[in-house]
Amino acid sequence: MAAPRAEVVIDLDNLRHNVALLAGLAPAAATMAVVKADGYGHGAVEVARAALEAGATWLGSCSLDEALVLRKAGITAPTLAWLDLPGTDFAPGIEQDVDLSVASVRQLCEVAEAATRVGRTARVHLKIDTGLSRNGCPPDEWPALVEKAARTPEVEVVAVWSHLACADEPGHPATDAQAERFDDAYRAALAAGLDPMRHIANSAALLTRKDLHFDLVRPGIAIYGLNPVPDPFDLRPVMTFRSTVALTKRIPAGESVSYGLSWTAKTDTTLALVPVGYADGVPRSLSNRMHVLLAGKRRPVVGRVCMDQVVVDCGDDHVVEGDEVVLFGTGEHGEPTAREWADTTGTIDYEIVTGMYRPRVTRTYR
Repeated sequence: MAAPRAEVVIDLDNLRHNVALLAGLAPAAATMAVVKADGYGHGAVEVARAALEAGATWLGSCSLDEALVLRKAGITAPTLAWLDLPGTDFAPGIEQDVDLSVASVRQLCEVAEAATRVGRTARVHLKIDTGLSRNGCPPDEWPALVEKAARTPEVEVVAVWSHLACADEPGHPATDAQAERFDDAYRAALAAGLDPMRHIANSAALLTRKDLHFDLVRPGIAIYGLNPVPDPFDLRPVMTFRSTVALTKRIPAGESVSYGLSWTAKTDTTLALVPVGYADGVPRSLSNRMHVLLAGKRRPVVGRVCMDQVVVDCGDDHVVEGDEVVLFGTGEHGEPTAREWADTTGTIDYEIVTGMYRPRVTRTYR
């Protein structure tokens, strides 16, 4: 049986290690494992189960639909869904005990109406915009929101929360400014008669700002073993991207490779054809700028990255069809990492791993 042409291998033991480490760094807070975007490309259901086994007690999803996927899989842990469109029917989420984020009076009324229809109280987390200027209630509208929430019997206000803009830059003054605004918002909620939990710490703040752990921390990228801050932590990458040599050939000096003939062999050399390309998650911008691990050595990819394939220069080394090719992984054996790809292309490793959720890429768990 042929190996998958493009495969991401998800190491759930590494994920459990990361979750246990992160939960241990915030012992006074509960831990929400963020599994939005299909678990950052790692598989939301499998990641959620492993994270809960390792000490997480909450789950975070972007949309209600994502949260309901977890419920359909039999996962009953407290789960927050935080970004849905106007007109969303929140009733299925309320019926399935999904916590809902609310950032406006309009949205609060939509949730309350759905709660009335299903005859159950909706659990809501009121989100305050403390300076990211993305989702969240503007500060000038916050008093009206908390007062309305306190007078709405169809909802239970579980928490107030927010999201940090610059926590991945330790010492950035914006974080302290956001923390102060968050405290103001919390005090306003108390004054309105609410008694909510607080949560604001993402992965970076969990690692560097113990003072912002509060009642709940929300690690996302860090549970997948990717470190968002400069300081080292024992986080272990969870995803490995690999393929197989489909063809080898010798070419003489002076022959060029791939579209545009952007690379020319200086000496006779052996090329290995690897059947993955930008349709499988390899950025075209890595053309002539990336390496793979093949037959125990890092080797350069030469010529342009194509839709379905890349070409590796193997020199005079003996490589054969069927050899494993690691495009990125933990780095433990010298292979590139998702961070290396991100640094080379000028992006973040979040984009690299979430981009591996593709129809032609097989996902395998170990």
